[in-house]
Amino acid sequence: MSAIRLLVLGAVRQHGRAHGYQVRNDLEYWGAHEWSTAKPGSIYHALRQMAKQGLLHEHEVAPSTAGGPPRTEYEITDHGVEEYLRLVREALTAYDQKMDVKSAAIGFIVDLPRAEAVGLLHERIRRIEEWRSTVTEHYVPEQGPAQLGHIGEIMNLWVHTADAEAEWTRGLIARIQGGAYTFAGEGEPFVGVLAEGQENPYATGERHPEDAR
Repeated sequence: MSAIRLLVLGAVRQHGRAHGYQVRNDLEYWGAHEWSTAKPGSIYHALRQMAKQGLLHEHEVAPSTAGGPPRTEYEITDHGVEEYLRLVREALTAYDQKMDVKSAAIGFIVDLPRAEAVGLLHERIRRIEEWRSTVTEHYVPEQGPAQLGHIGEIMNLWVHTADAEAEWTRGLIARIQGGAYTFAGEGEPFVGVLAEGQENPYATGERHPEDAR
């Protein structure tokens, strides 16, 4: 799964309607340019591709009185919402997602109903433990990595990573079940995007040809 696809869909959905520079600004505000492949070129490419795929609808906005080319704004379609929520669910349950995909999914977890989020996280733990058991068929943690030479350190890393992921997920489940955060259908949703014209303290300043649109 591509993190950029999930991030862009999520940003557009939170805005309701947004142009490319707004989406880029939001992803930089979230720090996604540091922990994912969300660079300016990939963001604009994703917007255009998902518009072709029917996940986003393009609106051409008239140029300002100051001049300049028309600006394209994007709005998520019903199909786009379905794809977005599918990606969130998939990323929450898969044990082998890369850090950028997992981070994006956690950032959007409150777009799901609370009970569903808890159920998906329980499924995540089940899959982590299932994967861990395949590792320990060949590696006995209690005997330490030396049993397999230095290659045992790889399996030792896998087991420790699985245990840490499962422990963290159990903690998140407990916090959610304890009433933390506002989930879908519970009230005003969390909005983590910048308002039009709001200064972004984390902007990179790097220009892209489409920033002028």
